[in-house]
Amino acid sequence: MRHPVPLQRGFTLVEIAIVLVVVGLLIGGLLTPLSTQLEQRRVADTQRAMEEAREALIGFAALNGYLPCPAVSAANGLEARDGDRCLGERRAGFLPWATLGMPKLDSWGHIFLYSVTPDFADSTNRFRLATPRDITVATRDAAGNLVAATAPNDIPAVILSVGRNGYGGFSDLGVRAADAGAGNVDEKANMALAGTAFIARGASDNPALPGGTYDDLVVWVSPNILFNRLIAAGRLP
Repeated sequence: MRHPVPLQRGFTLVEIAIVLVVVGLLIGGLLTPLSTQLEQRRVADTQRAMEEAREALIGFAALNGYLPCPAVSAANGLEARDGDRCLGERRAGFLPWATLGMPKLDSWGHIFLYSVTPDFADSTNRFRLATPRDITVATRDAAGNLVAATAPNDIPAVILSVGRNGYGGFSDLGVRAADAGAGNVDEKANMALAGTAFIARGASDNPALPGGTYDDLVVWVSPNILFNRLIAAGRLP
């Protein structure tokens, strides 16, 4: 006697669709935290590189008695020095990564930027304890007001990363990215490298906040630490 062969039942299109939706939700839930972790890692790596660059600047000053000039160009990371002063009296530009032995790019592929008080880069009239600085760094308080992050006109040099959005920054080839139009007020202030006022604050994607969206990273050389290191090295007073 022949027994009937049981029918093999597969998934319906509706069941497959439900499975795909569930899998998509699970993958999306995993990718979002992963992308956040990767971005946090990039920020941490860039911050660490900038802090190491600051130490390299102080080490350069301890060895030579002055701070380096900005780099020659996006392709040449040696300091642009013309005799005793910076070439063309340049005070800002690219971090002289080759002179310092430091990485050229941040974690997003943008060249590190740099501004130095001219008298601190003078190799003849080397700076002393009384040499005036001219850079000021501000931040924003909880109400969004600009407040001092440093004493006015007190900073010898600043290092800047333009962050993930790259507004106003430079690629490895020296191509400059456009700014964000009407927003990003604080980032625009930082991009005026020929100026002496910088803003360092927490990152934000909210354009409605005072100063607009912001993801720059700013590190500065403390004059007190710089002077302490140079005194220990016998360069000062």
